[in-house]
Amino acid sequence: MRCHPISIGIVAGFISGCFILPVGWSSPLNDTGIDICREHAAGADTSVNPSTSCQPLPTHGAQDARYGRDAAAVKGFLPKVGGSAGTVNGNPNGFDFSKISNSGTVLPASATLGGDPNDWACTYDNNTGLMWEVKANDPTHLRHQNHTYSWYDSVHSYDGMTGEPSGGTCQTAGRCDTEKFVADVNGVGLCSHTDWRLPTFKELYTIADRGRTNPAIDPAYFPNTPASFFWSGSPSAEAGLPSALYAKTALGVHFLSGAGDAFPRIEVPLIKRVYSMPVRLVRVGK
Repeated sequence: MRCHPISIGIVAGFISGCFILPVGWSSPLNDTGIDICREHAAGADTSVNPSTSCQPLPTHGAQDARYGRDAAAVKGFLPKVGGSAGTVNGNPNGFDFSKISNSGTVLPASATLGGDPNDWACTYDNNTGLMWEVKANDPTHLRHQNHTYSWYDSVHSYDGMTGEPSGGTCQTAGRCDTEKFVADVNGVGLCSHTDWRLPTFKELYTIADRGRTNPAIDPAYFPNTPASFFWSGSPSAEAGLPSALYAKTALGVHFLSGAGDAFPRIEVPLIKRVYSMPVRLVRVGK
Protein backbone atom coordinates (compact mmCIF):
# COMPACT_ATOMS: atom_id res chain seq x y z
CA MET A 1 0.00 0.00 0.00
CA ARG A 2 1.07 3.58 -0.62
CA CYS A 3 0.73 6.16 2.13
CA HIS A 4 -0.29 9.71 1.21
CA PRO A 5 0.12 12.31 3.94
CA ILE A 6 -2.94 14.16 5.17
CA SER A 7 -3.22 16.87 7.77
CA ILE A 8 -6.49 17.90 9.38
CA GLY A 9 -6.59 21.05 11.45
CA ILE A 10 -8.85 21.37 14.46
CA VAL A 11 -9.12 25.00 15.54
CA ALA A 12 -5.45 25.99 15.94
CA GLY A 13 -3.94 22.52 15.81
CA PHE A 14 -3.40 19.81 13.26
CA ILE A 15 -3.75 16.07 13.17
CA SER A 16 -1.47 14.35 10.70
CA GLY A 17 -2.06 10.95 9.22
CA CYS A 18 -2.03 8.93 6.03
CA PHE A 19 -4.57 8.21 3.36
CA ILE A 20 -3.96 4.60 2.33
CA LEU A 21 -4.62 3.47 -1.22
CA PRO A 22 -6.09 -0.03 -0.91
CA VAL A 23 -4.26 -2.95 -2.44
CA GLY A 24 -7.45 -3.87 -4.29
CA TRP A 25 -7.61 -0.60 -6.19
CA SER A 26 -7.09 -1.76 -9.77
CA SER A 27 -6.32 1.51 -11.56
CA PRO A 28 -2.61 2.20 -12.13
CA LEU A 29 -1.07 5.07 -10.22
CA ASN A 30 0.66 7.99 -11.85
CA ASP A 31 4.06 9.07 -10.61
CA THR A 32 4.62 12.31 -8.73
CA GLY A 33 6.22 14.45 -11.45
CA ILE A 34 9.20 15.16 -9.19
CA ASP A 35 12.56 15.06 -10.99
CA ILE A 36 14.88 16.36 -8.25
CA CYS A 37 16.76 14.73 -5.42
CA ARG A 38 17.47 16.57 -2.22
CA GLU A 39 19.96 16.35 0.60
CA HIS A 40 17.96 18.13 3.24
CA ALA A 41 20.93 18.73 5.49
CA ALA A 42 22.62 20.74 2.75
CA GLY A 43 19.38 22.12 1.31
CA ALA A 44 20.52 21.39 -2.24
CA ASP A 45 18.32 20.19 -5.12
CA THR A 46 19.79 18.14 -7.95
CA SER A 47 17.77 17.62 -11.12
CA VAL A 48 18.08 14.27 -12.85
CA ASN A 49 18.86 14.09 -16.56
CA PRO A 50 19.05 11.30 -19.19
CA SER A 51 22.65 10.38 -18.32
CA THR A 52 22.68 10.85 -14.55
CA SER A 53 20.42 10.16 -11.63
CA CYS A 54 20.46 10.99 -7.95
CA GLN A 55 22.30 8.54 -5.76
CA PRO A 56 20.88 7.18 -2.52
CA LEU A 57 21.88 9.44 0.34
CA PRO A 58 23.24 8.00 3.57
CA THR A 59 20.87 10.16 5.59
CA HIS A 60 17.73 9.80 3.47
CA GLY A 61 18.03 6.61 1.44
CA ALA A 62 16.32 6.15 -1.94
CA GLN A 63 14.78 9.22 -3.58
CA ASP A 64 11.54 9.54 -5.55
CA ALA A 65 13.17 10.83 -8.75
CA ARG A 66 15.22 7.64 -9.14
CA TYR A 67 12.24 5.30 -9.45
CA GLY A 68 8.96 4.80 -11.29
CA ARG A 69 7.45 6.28 -14.43
CA ASP A 70 9.20 9.64 -14.09
CA ALA A 71 12.65 8.05 -13.90
CA ALA A 72 11.89 5.79 -16.87
CA ALA A 73 10.72 8.78 -18.91
CA VAL A 74 13.90 10.74 -18.17
CA LYS A 75 15.97 7.75 -19.28
CA GLY A 76 13.89 7.38 -22.46
CA PHE A 77 12.53 3.97 -21.47
CA LEU A 78 8.84 4.87 -21.05
CA PRO A 79 6.59 4.37 -24.09
CA LYS A 80 3.66 6.80 -24.25
CA VAL A 81 0.41 6.92 -26.16
CA GLY A 82 0.05 10.68 -25.72
CA GLY A 83 2.24 13.24 -24.01
CA SER A 84 2.76 15.68 -21.17
CA ALA A 85 4.30 19.06 -20.58
CA GLY A 86 7.25 17.48 -18.76
CA THR A 87 8.86 18.92 -15.67
CA VAL A 88 9.78 22.47 -14.72
CA ASN A 89 13.44 21.42 -15.16
CA GLY A 90 12.85 20.45 -18.79
CA ASN A 91 12.76 16.69 -18.29
CA PRO A 92 10.08 14.35 -19.64
CA ASN A 93 7.93 12.82 -16.92
CA GLY A 94 5.65 9.85 -16.45
CA PHE A 95 2.30 11.50 -17.13
CA ASP A 96 0.65 10.36 -20.38
CA PHE A 97 -2.32 12.41 -21.56
CA SER A 98 -4.37 12.74 -24.76
CA LYS A 99 -6.72 15.55 -25.74
CA ILE A 100 -10.35 14.61 -26.43
CA SER A 101 -12.77 16.64 -28.54
CA ASN A 102 -16.31 17.74 -27.73
CA SER A 103 -17.47 14.93 -30.01
CA GLY A 104 -15.36 12.35 -28.16
CA THR A 105 -12.51 11.81 -30.63
CA VAL A 106 -8.79 11.77 -29.83
CA LEU A 107 -7.04 14.95 -30.94
CA PRO A 108 -3.41 15.86 -31.63
CA ALA A 109 -1.42 17.58 -28.90
CA SER A 110 -1.69 20.86 -30.85
CA ALA A 111 -5.50 21.00 -30.52
CA THR A 112 -7.00 24.05 -28.80
CA LEU A 113 -9.96 24.51 -26.49
CA GLY A 114 -13.27 25.55 -27.99
CA GLY A 115 -16.95 24.86 -28.37
CA ASP A 116 -17.00 23.24 -31.81
CA PRO A 117 -17.34 19.45 -32.14
CA ASN A 118 -13.68 19.01 -33.12
CA ASP A 119 -12.31 21.38 -30.47
CA TRP A 120 -10.57 20.12 -27.34
CA ALA A 121 -12.72 19.83 -24.18
CA CYS A 122 -11.47 16.84 -22.14
CA THR A 123 -8.19 15.13 -21.26
CA TYR A 124 -7.76 11.36 -21.17
CA ASP A 125 -5.14 9.80 -18.90
CA ASN A 126 -3.64 6.91 -20.86
CA ASN A 127 -2.14 5.40 -17.71
CA THR A 128 -5.10 5.41 -15.32
CA GLY A 129 -7.89 5.12 -17.91
CA LEU A 130 -9.69 8.19 -16.53
CA MET A 131 -11.12 11.02 -18.65
CA TRP A 132 -11.13 14.49 -17.09
CA GLU A 133 -13.09 17.66 -17.62
CA VAL A 134 -10.98 20.59 -18.82
CA LYS A 135 -12.01 23.99 -17.49
CA ALA A 136 -12.98 26.92 -19.72
CA ASN A 137 -11.83 30.51 -19.27
CA ASP A 138 -15.21 32.16 -19.80
CA PRO A 139 -17.36 33.48 -16.93
CA THR A 140 -20.54 32.68 -18.88
CA HIS A 141 -19.53 29.05 -19.45
CA LEU A 142 -21.02 26.21 -17.39
CA ARG A 143 -17.51 24.92 -16.67
CA HIS A 144 -15.71 28.21 -16.02
CA GLN A 145 -12.47 27.84 -14.08
CA ASN A 146 -13.50 30.26 -11.34
CA HIS A 147 -16.92 28.78 -10.60
CA THR A 148 -17.18 27.28 -7.12
CA TYR A 149 -19.51 24.83 -5.42
CA SER A 150 -20.45 23.72 -1.94
CA TRP A 151 -20.20 19.97 -1.25
CA TYR A 152 -23.63 18.32 -1.38
CA ASP A 153 -25.03 14.82 -1.75
CA SER A 154 -28.78 14.60 -1.18
CA VAL A 155 -28.89 10.81 -1.70
CA HIS A 156 -26.31 9.69 0.85
CA SER A 157 -26.27 10.95 4.40
CA TYR A 158 -22.97 10.79 6.26
CA ASP A 159 -23.79 10.76 9.96
CA GLY A 160 -26.98 12.61 9.16
CA MET A 161 -25.28 15.29 7.08
CA THR A 162 -25.72 15.68 3.34
CA GLY A 163 -23.77 18.90 2.93
CA GLU A 164 -24.88 22.34 1.79
CA PRO A 165 -27.07 22.95 -1.30
CA SER A 166 -25.99 25.68 -3.70
CA GLY A 167 -23.46 27.44 -1.52
CA GLY A 168 -21.08 28.45 -4.31
CA THR A 169 -20.91 30.93 -7.18
CA CYS A 170 -21.54 29.55 -10.65
CA GLN A 171 -23.33 30.07 -13.96
CA THR A 172 -26.86 29.68 -12.62
CA ALA A 173 -27.96 30.85 -9.19
CA GLY A 174 -29.37 27.99 -7.13
CA ARG A 175 -27.28 25.38 -9.01
CA CYS A 176 -23.93 25.94 -7.29
CA ASP A 177 -23.24 22.72 -5.43
CA THR A 178 -21.38 19.58 -6.45
CA GLU A 179 -24.49 17.45 -7.01
CA LYS A 180 -26.20 19.99 -9.28
CA PHE A 181 -23.01 20.68 -11.23
CA VAL A 182 -22.71 16.96 -12.06
CA ALA A 183 -26.35 16.92 -13.14
CA ASP A 184 -25.96 20.03 -15.29
CA VAL A 185 -22.88 18.74 -17.11
CA ASN A 186 -24.51 15.37 -17.76
CA GLY A 187 -27.67 17.16 -18.89
CA VAL A 188 -25.85 18.74 -21.82
CA GLY A 189 -23.16 16.06 -22.22
CA LEU A 190 -19.40 16.48 -22.42
CA CYS A 191 -17.08 14.84 -24.94
CA SER A 192 -20.04 12.69 -26.08
CA HIS A 193 -20.60 11.25 -22.59
CA THR A 194 -23.22 11.74 -19.89
CA ASP A 195 -21.73 9.66 -17.07
CA TRP A 196 -19.59 12.35 -15.47
CA ARG A 197 -19.21 12.37 -11.68
CA LEU A 198 -17.12 13.73 -8.85
CA PRO A 199 -13.74 11.99 -8.64
CA THR A 200 -12.84 9.99 -5.60
CA PHE A 201 -9.96 11.34 -3.56
CA LYS A 202 -7.71 8.61 -4.99
CA GLU A 203 -8.61 9.55 -8.55
CA LEU A 204 -8.14 13.28 -8.06
CA TYR A 205 -4.76 12.70 -6.46
CA THR A 206 -3.46 10.95 -9.61
CA ILE A 207 -3.38 14.17 -11.68
CA ALA A 208 -1.59 16.27 -9.07
CA ASP A 209 1.93 17.05 -10.28
CA ARG A 210 4.05 17.50 -7.15
CA GLY A 211 6.97 18.66 -9.28
CA ARG A 212 5.04 21.85 -9.98
CA THR A 213 3.35 24.49 -7.87
CA ASN A 214 0.79 27.20 -8.46
CA PRO A 215 -0.88 25.19 -9.97
CA ALA A 216 0.41 21.69 -9.29
CA ILE A 217 -0.88 20.11 -12.49
CA ASP A 218 0.22 19.64 -16.10
CA PRO A 219 -0.27 23.06 -17.76
CA ALA A 220 -0.44 21.69 -21.31
CA TYR A 221 -3.30 19.25 -20.67
CA PHE A 222 -5.07 20.97 -17.75
CA PRO A 223 -5.07 24.70 -18.50
CA ASN A 224 -7.31 27.16 -16.65
CA THR A 225 -6.68 25.44 -13.33
CA PRO A 226 -6.74 27.73 -10.29
CA ALA A 227 -4.12 27.00 -7.63
CA SER A 228 -6.90 26.05 -5.25
CA PHE A 229 -8.40 23.21 -3.31
CA PHE A 230 -10.69 21.01 -5.45
CA TRP A 231 -13.46 18.93 -3.95
CA SER A 232 -13.52 15.17 -4.39
CA GLY A 233 -16.62 13.06 -3.91
CA SER A 234 -15.09 11.31 -0.89
CA PRO A 235 -16.54 12.31 2.48
CA SER A 236 -13.92 12.58 5.18
CA ALA A 237 -13.67 9.75 7.69
CA GLU A 238 -10.38 10.40 9.40
CA ALA A 239 -9.54 7.68 11.91
CA GLY A 240 -9.56 8.84 15.50
CA LEU A 241 -11.75 11.90 14.99
CA PRO A 242 -15.23 12.08 16.49
CA SER A 243 -17.90 11.45 13.84
CA ALA A 244 -19.51 14.78 14.69
CA LEU A 245 -16.35 16.43 13.36
CA TYR A 246 -15.34 14.44 10.30
CA ALA A 247 -18.92 14.19 9.05
CA LYS A 248 -18.70 17.92 8.36
CA THR A 249 -15.86 17.68 5.84
CA ALA A 250 -14.93 16.07 2.55
CA LEU A 251 -11.56 15.07 1.11
CA GLY A 252 -9.89 16.85 -1.75
CA VAL A 253 -6.61 17.94 -3.30
CA HIS A 254 -5.03 21.38 -3.16
CA PHE A 255 -3.57 22.28 -6.55
CA LEU A 256 -1.28 24.94 -5.15
CA SER A 257 1.14 22.21 -4.10
CA GLY A 258 -0.59 18.94 -5.03
CA ALA A 259 -1.19 17.97 -1.41
CA GLY A 260 -4.05 15.72 -0.36
CA ASP A 261 -6.15 17.00 2.49
CA ALA A 262 -9.39 16.87 4.38
CA PHE A 263 -10.08 20.53 3.80
CA PRO A 264 -11.38 22.99 4.82
CA ARG A 265 -9.96 22.85 8.30
CA ILE A 266 -12.43 21.55 10.84
CA GLU A 267 -13.68 24.17 13.27
CA VAL A 268 -16.59 23.37 15.55
CA PRO A 269 -19.49 24.06 15.16
CA LEU A 270 -19.43 25.13 11.49
CA ILE A 271 -20.21 22.52 8.83
CA LYS A 272 -17.34 23.01 6.40
CA ARG A 273 -19.07 21.43 3.42
CA VAL A 274 -20.64 24.86 3.10
CA TYR A 275 -17.28 26.12 1.85
CA SER A 276 -17.23 27.07 -1.81
CA MET A 277 -14.53 25.33 -3.88
CA PRO A 278 -13.83 24.34 -7.52
CA VAL A 279 -14.68 20.90 -8.94
CA ARG A 280 -13.22 18.85 -11.81
CA LEU A 281 -15.41 16.01 -13.06
CA VAL A 282 -14.18 12.60 -14.19
CA ARG A 283 -15.40 9.44 -15.88
CA VAL A 284 -13.84 6.06 -16.70
CA GLY A 285 -12.70 5.25 -20.23
CA LYS A 286 -12.59 6.95 -23.61
